Order: sequence, then structure tokens, then C-alpha cells
Amino acid sequence: MRKESFTRQVKEELCSNEYPSKDRLRALLAAYIRINGSLVFRDKKSYLTMSNENAKIARFIYETINNIYEADAHLSFSNKSNLAKNTIYTIEIQEASETIIEDLDISFLEGKISKNIVRNDDTISGYLAGAFLASGSVNSPETSNYHLEIALNSENFAKWLSKLFSKYRNSDIEPKVIKRREQFVIYFKKSDQISNFLIMIGAVECCMEFENVRANRDMINSANRLTNMDTANMRRIYDTANKQIKEIKVIDEKLGIDNITNEKVRMLCKLRLENEAASLLELSEIMSSIMNKTITKSNVNHLFRKIHELYERLDDGRK
Repeated sequence: MRKESFTRQVKEELCSNEYPSKDRLRALLAAYIRINGSLVFRDKKSYLTMSNENAKIARFIYETINNIYEADAHLSFSNKSNLAKNTIYTIEIQEASETIIEDLDISFLEGKISKNIVRNDDTISGYLAGAFLASGSVNSPETSNYHLEIALNSENFAKWLSKLFSKYRNSDIEPKVIKRREQFVIYFKKSDQISNFLIMIGAVECCMEFENVRANRDMINSANRLTNMDTANMRRIYDTANKQIKEIKVIDEKLGIDNITNEKVRMLCKLRLENEAASLLELSEIMSSIMNKTITKSNVNHLFRKIHELYERLDDGRK
């Protein structure tokens, strides 16, 4: 696995995640635009532009901007050469550019990060995710040369971004800043810190792969590694449960849980609302006890698929 491939994997996971918090998405955009955006003046008008060679990142940023600001952003592509890998995807915004920059409190000249954008762990996570999407890279876990970095064009901004790590609750990440040619690079090399960062920004699946590959190669079973994997697994359970709760609440609003004809589906909806942090296995055990018959984890998973299908039928475009 090459360095670029694991970096790409992390970034594409960030683009495929669900972001229930609008403030986290705004923070992500603020960092991405601050690092990868620029103001262009043409025909006495200002345009906000961003370019990327990854189609999924470009599409994710494009859709996020349009969803939050209804900005009528435009996405186009061009080729450096005849090779597909040299395709450049460009997002351009005209009329809403000043509104977006003002709302996200972005200054392309100053290095400061606005406290209005990064107020808590949730928004710090979003900001760091946006920074990594814009200019981050991480070595493959298959190499012993652990290294994660974010390359920036401003020394002051690099210092502010490096200080942001310490503001995240219980963070043990202490990045260093070096100058490399014309850039200022934030980096850290400890494998545990890389795992923590991947969890912090929401790249949970990549964190688990990172830990699995690292464990197979090193044959080390450290307490920190187990904690990271447990944390990643709990985060995945938490995110799944939140999505299920959101869908059940829509069903209750549109139809009413008590009006669901399928007894097991009706029961599972109520149990999920009553047990927000329960795993599929725990829910199966509760249902088995209530119904006095074996309900497997697979049964519960199948019932949640039915709940999702019901949600999609009832939902009228609110997603």
C-alpha cells in the first residue's frame, strides 16, 4: 500500500461520513476553504475558487457548500494532460462568496482561527478534518515510518492550527511545526497519536485498519492500542444508533410508532429510543427476554433494515 493510497482512503471516509452537526460541517468548510480556497477578481466581481485532484472530495465540498448556503456553486473539471489521474476539479462561487467567507470568519491574510468557528470538541474535530482534507497526508500503517502531516502556506496559521490540538479534550497529540521549502508543515510521528487523530476527525474505519495492520506487523498488544480500537468501535456503535434514532423519530412523527403493524419492528423502535447506547447484541438480548424466545443479533439487524425502509417510504425529502 502506498502512502497516497492510505491518505486517499482516510479522506474518502471523511467525505462519506454523516455529519448531523451543522456547526461541525461549517468548521470543516472554514478550514478547507482557508487552506485550499482563494479569492479571484474578474470583471469587477469576486469569485471564491477551490481546486482538488480527488473527485470525491470535490463533490463533497461542492454539495456541502450548496446545502448549507444554497450558493449555486459550480463544479467543473479540466485535464493537465491526457492522463485521467491529472484531472483537476474546480469549485467556483460568485454571488455567495462574501457571505460564506463572512459566515465562516475566514481571513486569508491573518493566521488566527476564529473562536466563533471552533468552540468545542465537535467543531475542533470538524476543523481538523477540513484541514486534513485540504492538505493532509498519512503514511500507510504497513510501514514502520509512522508520519502524519498537514502542509500550510502560512507560518502563523500553522502555529494556530497546532495549538488547536491541545484544546481538544483529553488530547495527547503534540504536533511539531517545521518549514519545508515554501511551506510550514504540522506533523507528528507517534503511532498512538495518529490513531487518536483518525478517531478525532471521524476516520473510524481507517483507524481500525491502521491498528489491525500495525498489530499484525508488530505483534504488540499495548493497552493504548486496545483502547483506541474500543473507542473506534464505540464511536461506530454511537454513530449507527444516532442514525437509527433519527429515523425512528421521523417514523413516529409521520406515522406513530404504535401504528406500526409488525410487532417486532414496533418493539425494536421503542427499545432503541429507550436504550440509545445499546449494541445490536444487547438489543437482541432484551428482545429475547421480553418475547421469551431467541432473537439473534442478525434478527435485530434485519429489523433495523425494515425500519430504514419504512423511514425512506415516509420521509418526503427532508434528508
